[in-house]
Amino acid sequence: MAWRSVFVSFDNLTEPCCTCGLLQFQLSAILRRRTTNIRLSLTPKTPSYSYFHWMKINMGSTSSGGFMEIIVLVIILTATTTATMEAAQAKARCQSQCGNLSVPYPFGTEDGCFMDTKFFIKCDESVEPPKALLQNSTIDVLHIDLDAGELRILNWAGSDCYNSSGSSFRFSTWLRSGLYNISSTKNKLTAIGCDTYAFITGSIGQDYATGCLSLCDEISDVINGSCSGIGCCQASIPRGVREYEISLASYYNHTRVLSFNLCSHAFVVEEGEYEFSASHLNNSGEDWKLPMILDWTIGDQSCSEAKKDPETYACKENTICREPENGNGYLCKCGDGFQGNPYLSNGCQGNESLFS
Repeated sequence: MAWRSVFVSFDNLTEPCCTCGLLQFQLSAILRRRTTNIRLSLTPKTPSYSYFHWMKINMGSTSSGGFMEIIVLVIILTATTTATMEAAQAKARCQSQCGNLSVPYPFGTEDGCFMDTKFFIKCDESVEPPKALLQNSTIDVLHIDLDAGELRILNWAGSDCYNSSGSSFRFSTWLRSGLYNISSTKNKLTAIGCDTYAFITGSIGQDYATGCLSLCDEISDVINGSCSGIGCCQASIPRGVREYEISLASYYNHTRVLSFNLCSHAFVVEEGEYEFSASHLNNSGEDWKLPMILDWTIGDQSCSEAKKDPETYACKENTICREPENGNGYLCKCGDGFQGNPYLSNGCQGNESLFS
């Protein structure tokens, strides 16, 4: 038997692998009800975190009309899946988008749309495009991950600058919401400078402090991409930290390195999102923001404790409750064979419901 192949591209899939699997499942079911000889396989052309996939359909002896019908089915199913997933994210009659940010429940931008004040996202519509801010702060929210229980935000870098007369500019940075854990597994304290030591301090039931030291005598000592203590250093964030303040200081007020390094800088940054360069030693630090990850959970109870009160238990139908490693509380996710928003009533839909 002769087989033919066609590649159909898909984009704008928010969860490509899961969605593609559902498409393969449903198409296979449809094709079994037809008399054509079809062999269906679905493979990603790019890595799993890509937002672009290809579907390969190997077709047996069938008319050109049947061939086109299959392609149309694929396109319709893709649009249906994407629309269903997007529609399931926000609470009914609530704003689901603020600028480039999708705002899924339990988060929301106005009263009645978020689970509690911890999940309030301020949508600043005075700018174009609108900007999503963490509560009433000036901290930009870049992404909300329901499955991982994460917020990706932009926060300021701290700076400590000098000239021949001494200190010329200082900008401190901190985070004091107390509502979210600063991810200890996905962030690093990073400091840059050639006469620099940085400390991060805060409280997690008891006071904590950690930091790093960065020194160098000449610009030629610095290695781009390296944060081993020569021009750039890094330190881990303690587990369970909910607030921090970064302090910067200098041994010699940069007097020995003023020709190429006027400022020290320090920040908490998502691991892998900052690559050191010798050129950063000349950065003034003004308006410098970098991404970092916050962990969020529902309440402070374990799953077993939360289930005792059905009125306040946040996981709805067809869901699984899980307890994150980094912090108290719990998270919900759709059970196997279901997808959608586990925090909304009937938010997790099965494969058959999605394609019926």
